[in-house]
Amino acid sequence: MERGAPVRIVVDGAPQDAFEGESVAAAIMACGENDLREHESGEPRGYFCGMGICFDCVMTVDGVPNTRTCVTWVRDGLTVERQRGSGLASDPQ
Repeated sequence: MERGAPVRIVVDGAPQDAFEGESVAAAIMACGENDLREHESGEPRGYFCGMGICFDCVMTVDGVPNTRTCVTWVRDGLTVERQRGSGLASDPQ
């Protein structure tokens, strides 16, 4: 299996290498990061189902909160931020 073309994404303000054809969650995990967000309870959450069902991998992608990163593909220049709580402005977290 061949990897896609190299791209650069930005995760929490830091540049990170990734490859076309990878999900955002896979690209982040490939760099050794497992915590993708923080639950309202303060517990870390990460990659779980890998098919967009569980919503444990949601992050803010290009300014859009609650994006399921296991089914969102990387592209050059993509910006990703970890969420705390629901990711909504009304969340007191």
